[in-house]
Amino acid sequence: MSPLLKIRSERDQMSAIERRIADYLLENAHLLRDYSSQQLANALGISQSSVVKFSQKLGFKGYPDLKYSIGEAVARGHGQDDAHAVESVHADPHAALAERLWHGKARAEEETRLINPAERIDAIAELIQDARRVFIIGLGEDGIPARALAMKLAMIGILSVHHFDPVLMTASTATANQNDLLLVFSELGKQTALCHLARTFGEAGGKVVSVTRHTPNPLRAHADFSLLVSAHDERAHVEPLLYQSALQHLLDLIFILLCERGQGRLSQLDSNAERIQDMLDT
Repeated sequence: MSPLLKIRSERDQMSAIERRIADYLLENAHLLRDYSSQQLANALGISQSSVVKFSQKLGFKGYPDLKYSIGEAVARGHGQDDAHAVESVHADPHAALAERLWHGKARAEEETRLINPAERIDAIAELIQDARRVFIIGLGEDGIPARALAMKLAMIGILSVHHFDPVLMTASTATANQNDLLLVFSELGKQTALCHLARTFGEAGGKVVSVTRHTPNPLRAHADFSLLVSAHDERAHVEPLLYQSALQHLLDLIFILLCERGQGRLSQLDSNAERIQDMLDT
């Protein structure tokens, strides 16, 4: 795995000092060959030992190994995703913008895939497959992918109950037991109402899956499993787009697993799609 990709994917779990080092490395990867650990520490106003510990935490023997690995990644082009966009900006500004956005989405998807191991994805797909009822909730923008997933599950014959109001969801889950599943979408995982809902659902014996950013947050603490999303961009208007794209790719992967592993799911999907089309055509 590219060290730059590893740094990006683990950034949300880092301390404040570690994030400063990570951001500096990501932004100045092409300049690191000229930096010693002491020079890097001086540039950031931190101790040299912090740089060494950061390198070791990433799995390297020390800073020289990390610097060499980053240098190789840059030489292969891993640290310069926007290179083609920069070259083509004079010819077609829209193409350059689209290419940069595409690289950002691809990077976010790769980071997200790396922090969600296959065994976790399989376990969550199995929970959805075997659940008596799948309750799904998300507030605000989190409600958009939540609603879309609920509809997809219904199309393949999985009973799903979607709400965008935690009060209504609390009422709906009053009879929940160990055969039920709750999926809670919350980018930051800090909404008190959702944390309360997840806790009470778990106390009733049901399983809880949280869908959040790759950060420590209260909602994850109440979940049996967590789907994690890693998406970063210095532009505040772009970062949400990367998050939504990476999240959708993750949900699509689970949906495909459910379709292809569940007996009769694909035929159910075709049948429901045909019924809906007939209704729209009349």
